[in-house]
Order: sequence, then structure tokens, then C-alpha cells
Amino acid sequence: MAAATTVTGLVAAGVLSGAGTAVADETSQTQGGATATINGLKTYGDAVIHEDGGDQRVSAGLFEMSVDGGGTLQTYSVDLHNPTQRDAGYQETPWSGTSLGTNKDAGRIHWILQHSYPQFNDLVALARQAGTSGLTEQAAAAGTQVAVWRYSDGAEVDAVDPQAEKLADYLEKSARSVAEPQASLTLDPPAVSGRPGDLLGPVTVHTNASAVTVSPSADAATSGVRIIDKTGKVITSAKDGSRLFFDIPEGAADGTAQLTVQASTTVPVGRAFASDSRSQTQILAGSSESTVSATVTAGWAAEGAIPAVSARKDCAKSGVDITAANKGDEPFAFRLMGAEHTIPAGASRTVAVPLQEDQAYDFTITGPHGFSHRFTGVLDCKTQGAITAQTAQLRNEPSPATVGGATVDTTDLAATGGSAITPMIAGVAIGLVVIGGAVLVVLRRKETGPGE
Repeated sequence: MAAATTVTGLVAAGVLSGAGTAVADETSQTQGGATATINGLKTYGDAVIHEDGGDQRVSAGLFEMSVDGGGTLQTYSVDLHNPTQRDAGYQETPWSGTSLGTNKDAGRIHWILQHSYPQFNDLVALARQAGTSGLTEQAAAAGTQVAVWRYSDGAEVDAVDPQAEKLADYLEKSARSVAEPQASLTLDPPAVSGRPGDLLGPVTVHTNASAVTVSPSADAATSGVRIIDKTGKVITSAKDGSRLFFDIPEGAADGTAQLTVQASTTVPVGRAFASDSRSQTQILAGSSESTVSATVTAGWAAEGAIPAVSARKDCAKSGVDITAANKGDEPFAFRLMGAEHTIPAGASRTVAVPLQEDQAYDFTITGPHGFSHRFTGVLDCKTQGAITAQTAQLRNEPSPATVGGATVDTTDLAATGGSAITPMIAGVAIGLVVIGGAVLVVLRRKETGPGE
């Protein structure tokens, strides 16, 4: 099933000249920040979604994530009709790489998060502002999620708890647009290239942390590569706005190296979190002190094309932007989506790769001197679909109950939603059942023998 899903949306890329033989480095389409694993809903109440097919009851509230390296995040969903996947990995992502990038109300969602639970955790004062008689944590979380869904998905949704519903109405009516928050940690650009004897960079640090540690990879030390600032001083720590350089020794053999910067900080409220497993997109509502990191790749060669390549999801263009820079003395040529592209010596160019919604992609760009970068992921830019009982059953969770002719989902939000691959999953499951039945019949005949 996984193979079928990937192949149907596969995008491949190769090179036209100078193909390397190195194993491709898998490259993320994000430039840093927090990575985390979703643990599920932790504080929630009930909500009812009104759709043409009838009313459906779902859980609404705060998710919890465990940050890689340490820390905890609290998030709300901004992708109502798509299910969460158990233990899915998430990456801090710019709004432009999610449905928020094309949502004119994304700034209002950010305002809601800043002015409600858990950021505003004085529930007595929050209830007073919303005109309610009182709020529990569960009602506050449910009301906040309902207000978010009204802007993130354009959903017609109400909280079951009357106090939570009053909070949702208050937040929806009061919301004002607030700008996208700064990333917790990024490096710009995420890839550089040049010649031995040159300074490769600058690479600028962007972070809300007070300081970051600077750690070159082992291959950098082996090659004699130093990480320095603009004065030539070797540095092991940096801060927001610091400019870093790879100092490549004169006469160094052609090669590559990586630099990782890491910090401990609170991730800004309003940052988006996306998963390449097609799990429900989230938006940050709260953060403990958490580990964040970012990586930059450097490549150098004495002659020929010297490419530096990075990728970023762009939901406004419904695709992935591939940025290629060439610091060499020969053109860098490659093929992508059936088209040939050439980056002249000393030039940089961005190539837009159009994709269909929910399309999986997996392509590798290779070049001279063993250069090879692989980019994988799934384009998830829209909130769409309909909530179905089938999804809950396929995920081995409790079957939904039916009340008054309408489907009522009593599981958590991970069981809500239907994605574009749901019909295919159902078809594959039915096919496997049929095949299994046929195998059992054959085995039965072998055991009993003819005429028995």
C-alpha cells in the first residue's frame, strides 16, 4: 500500500551532465527549527461539525508533541478534514509551506492563540472576557480549537459545551490579523559552494534564542575546514544575526561538509508544524524550553560546476521551489520534471516544480565531484475532504456510534477526517482480504487431498 501511494505521485529528477556516484543526501524542505513527535490529544472537549451529510461529533482541543532532543509543544489543528497519524514526526515549517500560506485569515488564527488558552491561562479572566459563567481547561481548549477551525478550514462548527461555545464566538469576533512569528532557528542560505582557498558564505543565523552552539561535521575537521566569523576568528557559538563562513584550505581536495547549529529556546506561538507522513497540520499554542537546530551544507571543487541546491515547499505555487546556485566556472545542467535546466557559472536560479495536492515526490539532483541531493515529501497545502467513519475504522480505533441518523465520532481527533488516499486504502484492504481468502482455500485443498 505504501509503495502504491508513493509511486502514484512520484516525481523523478536526474542530471544531464557530470553525474556523481555518491549516495544522495536526503534533504529536508525546511531550513531548521524544532522537530517533534505527536503524542495525541491531551486537553479537549467535544464539538459538532455541520456538513451536508449531517452533523458529526468530534473531539476538539490541545495536542501534545515531544520535541527531539528535549521539550514539549502544545498545538491546535489547522487541518480539520485530515487525520493525524500515530507517532507522526513533525517539523517547524513556515506558513508558506502549509495551508496557512494561502489563508487570508492566518493572522487571525495567530491572534486567537495569543489571546486564549493556554497562553492566557487565567481561566477566570478569560471567562469574564468571553461572557461565560466559567471555564474549565477542557472547555477553554475546545472553544479555542473551534474558533481556530472556523478560520483555518472555514468550517461550520460549534462546541458542545455552552461555555466553550461562548468562548469560540468571542474569539472569532475579536480576532485581528497578526503577522507570522519568526522561526525559532534557521540558517540562510541552507547550502553554499565555492573553491578551495575561498570563504564560503556568509550563512546568516536567524533565531529567537539568546545563543546557539556551532558544530561542524566530522568531515569538515578531516578536510581542515574551519568555521569563522567575518574577522577570521574560529567560532563555536553565535547569536541572531551572526554571519558564518566555511574557511576552505587552499589545495583542499574536492569535497563537502555540514555545519549544524543548535539551541534551547521556547518556540514562538503561531509557528506551523507539518508532517511528510500526511498527518494533520498543526499550529503552535505553547512551548516549553525546547531543542531546535538547523543545518547548512557546503561544497567545494577546484574546477568545473560547483552547485549548491536547496528546496522549499511553496503552497502559493502548489509545488516545491528548487534553488540552485553555481559558484563554478562551468554551467551546471540538470533535468527536472522532464525539462532541462542550466545554471550558468556564477549564477543562481529557482525552479518551480508543480505538484498535485497530496502528491508524494522523491527526486534526486546529482552533479560533478560526487554531488548528490535527494528531496522527498508530500505536498499538503489544502484543507479539504469530508469527515468519514471509514477513517476511524481503518485506523483500528473504536467504531463510531450513530445517533439520530448522524455519525458520531467518539474517538480523538486523530480519528476524524478523510484524505485523498482513503478510497485507495479501502480498495487495497479489500483486495488483501480477497487474496487471503484464496490462499486459505488453496492450502485447505492441499491438506485434505483430492476426493476427501
